[in-house]
Amino acid sequence: MTALRDKIIQEALLLFDKNGFHGVTVNQIVENVGTSKGGFYHHFTSKDELLFVIHDTFISYVLEKATIANRTYSSPTKKLQAIVKDFVKVFDLYKPHISVFYQENIYLKPEYEVLIKKKRDQFKQLIIQAIKEGKETGEFRKDLPVEITGMAILGMVNWTYKWYKKSGPKSIDEIGNIFVDLILHSVLKVDSLTPDIYQNILLDGKSSFTS
Repeated sequence: MTALRDKIIQEALLLFDKNGFHGVTVNQIVENVGTSKGGFYHHFTSKDELLFVIHDTFISYVLEKATIANRTYSSPTKKLQAIVKDFVKVFDLYKPHISVFYQENIYLKPEYEVLIKKKRDQFKQLIIQAIKEGKETGEFRKDLPVEITGMAILGMVNWTYKWYKKSGPKSIDEIGNIFVDLILHSVLKVDSLTPDIYQNILLDGKSSFTS
């Protein structure tokens, strides 16, 4: 990503958040950035594509991380843990992008909406697949409703954007550990919830269960 492209995105995030997508013009963006329209159109075909890129940035991040976790770990528990940790981290890395997403996503062009939905569905399926594998291997409870459990995880973590603040009392890593703790307590078989096993499951051993 070039410095100018990054500046355009950052300025658009501020303007979209303050004035809404339709309340901002390309002229305003380039004026605030200190570039020309030519500079803008060198990186984006339109304001609509810029909005898509803002949405696509954080969705691509969580999908890439989830895909890596799926390839890296054979244990469904490890997969789910890694996916959740990186999912939570996105609210620290891309909070302005996510705020604009929830505020302005209704203005995405249909062709861009299709691309975003495809990636969101792929991400959801990686979570669903980890839960299915956990049931099949006996790591997770056999009575888990797979789809509902997956949607519950998505809903719980997605809501982070509403309340998370960098200046808050918990770091994003600590919040990630809390989410992992809550989720694993919900999905693991009861006989798996021993302190030794649980501490080995957590990447950094900071679970409230073991502290």
